[in-house]
Amino acid sequence: MAYFLFVDESGHDLNPSLYEVLGGIAVEDIKIWNLIQSAQEAEIHNFGRRYSGGPAELKGKKLLKRKVFRQAAQMEPMDAKERTLYAKKCLDAGGQAGKRELTALAQAKLNYVDDLFKLCARYRCRAFASIINSDKSRPPQNGYLRKDYVYLLERFFYFLEDIDPSSCGAVVFDELEKSRSHILIDQMSQYFLRTSKGRSRSGQIIPEPFFVHSDLTTGIQIADLIIYILSWGFRVKEMKHPGRIELSSFVDKVCKLRYRAVREMNGKPNFVIWSFAVIDDLRAHEIEE
Repeated sequence: MAYFLFVDESGHDLNPSLYEVLGGIAVEDIKIWNLIQSAQEAEIHNFGRRYSGGPAELKGKKLLKRKVFRQAAQMEPMDAKERTLYAKKCLDAGGQAGKRELTALAQAKLNYVDDLFKLCARYRCRAFASIINSDKSRPPQNGYLRKDYVYLLERFFYFLEDIDPSSCGAVVFDELEKSRSHILIDQMSQYFLRTSKGRSRSGQIIPEPFFVHSDLTTGIQIADLIIYILSWGFRVKEMKHPGRIELSSFVDKVCKLRYRAVREMNGKPNFVIWSFAVIDDLRAHEIEE
């Protein structure tokens, strides 16, 4: 049994998001192709054709920005056939689309995201994330794996350990600039080879990550939607900035994909560890020789 954790990051390019998020979706290997096919069918069902067939990407900032919600609400909800017909006309017409077409496309975007999370639930996917306040100071690059990555890998490991101690996990990142990719590969290698926890977890997580193009990889596109929703909509008591209310229904769906692990920790035999971690300090721990 093997799981692939598709990972993307939000806010690390210093775009004006309130919270930085590193996160993604874990999918069992034998279910990946079925999920991909079902996601493509959902595209065609909602848009009348592949939305991502050309330069357009199925990214959170395109599908769930405030403008989409405003356009979707400017007319009554359309039935599925009418919505799909006019959404396709909007995509084909580009800048020449009228109000009905724009409304249909906006409604189709929201319905597609809803369908996608239903598919994630059907295929028993699990969501993982490290959430950081954007106003926290960023630590200097010291060659060590940053804490948000460590927490993400820790929670993925707990999931694998609970599913089956002999299961294997692979981490798949959205491709970074080449020098950044090399740095991350080296940091993960150092973590898995030169820390006691990392060495233990390398028994179930492959220490070397994989990199793919986001516009060609369904798993990364789903990860992008998850981290967008968490950044702009998910809130717990440690997060002081208000979230966008219109995202609440999607936040609920993403939260249902969390994984709940229980471990003995800090003297507590049944300490609950959720797969979403809110972090207030990004400093990495030094390597143990």
